[in-house]
Amino acid sequence: MATKIFINLPVADLQKAMSFYTAIGFTNNPQFTDATAACMVLTEEIYVMLLTHNKFSEFINKEIGNAFEKASVINSLSVESVDEVNEMINNALKAGGKETAEPKDYGFMQQRSFEDLDGHLWEVLYMDLAKIPQQ
Repeated sequence: MATKIFINLPVADLQKAMSFYTAIGFTNNPQFTDATAACMVLTEEIYVMLLTHNKFSEFINKEIGNAFEKASVINSLSVESVDEVNEMINNALKAGGKETAEPKDYGFMQQRSFEDLDGHLWEVLYMDLAKIPQQ
């Protein structure tokens, strides 16, 4: 079995968060979704668990941070093309997200960033390994 990643995010409104992640390309796995949590699938290996604050609190011994005020993690996703970078960001913006930085072009990598409805930070990037400068 391949290693999978499950990113667990506290959300203020589960239905709005599900709609946002659906708009940017995730699908819902109803088998692991209920009134307190939703499993959103991007690929066979990448999952985002959207958890109400009460549900998220069951897994931690800390206060839930306010992602609008302080950053503690940036989730980065690679995609297959610059067009996919732009498509995901544009869909995030249409769904209520906010672009958090100017697009970056490093020659071998293009990157754009957004914040979801709960302030969680994401970067979407395309990297062309053939264009990495040789040292």
